Amino acid sequence: MNASAQFLSHAVWLKPFLLLLLLPLLALAQHYRPRRGDASLHRWRINLALAAFSTVLLAFLPVLAIGVAAQWAQAEQFGLLYLVDLPPPARWLATWVMLDFAIYWQHRAFHALPLLWRAHRAHHLDDGFDVSLGLRFHPLEILPSALFKSAVVIAIGAPPAAAIGYEALLLAMSLFTHADLALPRRLDAVLRWLVVTPDWHRVHHSPLREETNSNYGNWLSLWDRLFGSYRPQPRDGHTGMRIGLDGYDPAQVQRLSAVLANPFHNEPATPESPHA
Repeated sequence: MNASAQFLSHAVWLKPFLLLLLLPLLALAQHYRPRRGDASLHRWRINLALAAFSTVLLAFLPVLAIGVAAQWAQAEQFGLLYLVDLPPPARWLATWVMLDFAIYWQHRAFHALPLLWRAHRAHHLDDGFDVSLGLRFHPLEILPSALFKSAVVIAIGAPPAAAIGYEALLLAMSLFTHADLALPRRLDAVLRWLVVTPDWHRVHHSPLREETNSNYGNWLSLWDRLFGSYRPQPRDGHTGMRIGLDGYDPAQVQRLSAVLANPFHNEPATPESPHA
């Protein structure tokens, strides 16, 4: 096995390792310091079942696609970062910042374009907010996201380890920002100047259109501030706000078969539908 293949064979296990480490830790943290108390066994069964259905796509395919893309760029010396001479730490930081900028716009596209919204809608259908929601992604969302990230990695000329490191960071932040965790108010206020926090991201899961279409950031909070998509707090407060999308039968949004079939159905017409 050559060095490139060996690197990828080890890298693909990074996300499963992080998942096994962080999911129980954040589940315990939100149990002892809940913000809302949304965690439930039924929601966990559905969200983990969807994650299990998408395991190969969620845990392995993005790492493989991004790793192969980064190794190609490295072999060909292709991409923006190969035009400048930066020390390795600066190349890592530049890779993470540029990838995060691209993923911010990817997230906005999944809300703005009706075809992409159909795939992303499964994530927003959940009527609760806790760490299991950080794994609730439809296969039809994971596939185009992996292709887009691979193209961005090539355009950047991202070092393979930095590109895969960012993919692991995305998983860690998805779990953290969806946790039903009551951070101390002062800590949240300090953290959100740099990174997305659970209170920051919870606003994004409101059924109110102006809140659904806000706070798109995945890691850095900078992009929402720069591009006018930041909403500091939900209109109805964190404990009073509703979670999910209007117009759906609650029993349907927590059935695996219904969630998997959802992209193939039209969205109910409601005043708050993102594309009403």
